[in-house]
Amino acid sequence: MRDPRLTEQRNPRSKRIDRLEPLAIVELINQEDRGVPEAVGLVAPAIARAIELVEETFRQGGRLIYVGAGTSGRLGVLDASEMPPTFRTDPSMVQGVIAGGYAALTRAQEGAEDHPEDGAAAMDEREVGPNDFVMGIATSGTTPYVHGALARARARGARTGFLLCSPPPAELVATHDVVIAPLVGPEVITGSTRLKAGTATKLVLNTITTGAMVRLGKVYGNLMVDLQVTAQKLQDRGERILMELLSLEREATRALLGEAGGHVKTALVMGRLGLSAEEARARLQAAGGRVAQVVGDEG
Repeated sequence: MRDPRLTEQRNPRSKRIDRLEPLAIVELINQEDRGVPEAVGLVAPAIARAIELVEETFRQGGRLIYVGAGTSGRLGVLDASEMPPTFRTDPSMVQGVIAGGYAALTRAQEGAEDHPEDGAAAMDEREVGPNDFVMGIATSGTTPYVHGALARARARGARTGFLLCSPPPAELVATHDVVIAPLVGPEVITGSTRLKAGTATKLVLNTITTGAMVRLGKVYGNLMVDLQVTAQKLQDRGERILMELLSLEREATRALLGEAGGHVKTALVMGRLGLSAEEARARLQAAGGRVAQVVGDEG
């Protein structure tokens, strides 16, 4: 019987991939991958709605929690782990939950995805509540662990979303606050959703968190100004950002950044408006963290 899930169907264009030379394999996979951004673009309104929900969640002190199994779970953990170094967020602000626990990040725990009660328990352990937003990731749309987690999250009052790469059933759409379904089509290797579906998942998750962080004022122009200089690379990046925006020499920039406690956004407001660090932080807080509302556009 043919599996109705799009992610499990056979791709007619790759039926003879086992006979191809390496270059032809690359070309085939690349050709299939080219349709992924287009599929993601077609669900832009749903992704934008997710950004709105995540921004609202953060502004009320809540958390974004990804839940998935296998590749989907790993990509959620990856996106969550990149938020603190990129946008200076608290590690608890964006979290990734994967079936089988963190051991599943490096060694497959395939059976773990079959237990909805474990997904529910993960929500209880994190004390998910009304201020939180839980995004389930299951490219097939059927993973029991994810559905169990989302059902418990909703029961605890959280808002929920679902990301899949198969046409969503009407019940799924009616259940969640947002459903994102980029239809990338059958995989080159049947059922191997770490390929196109995985790529689409990463694009969507990157867009959601980046969009939410921009809305929170973590970016000025297209520069990562909400940056704490905690490493030599970040020190250099922070100094270069301030040198460009304030037209200062390196030494003056380094001194200003030191007065700001190593926080680039605070240093920028200090340098642009001639304020103390305390005054700059107060202005930023009053503006919801958005630099442009304090100092105007870049120019």
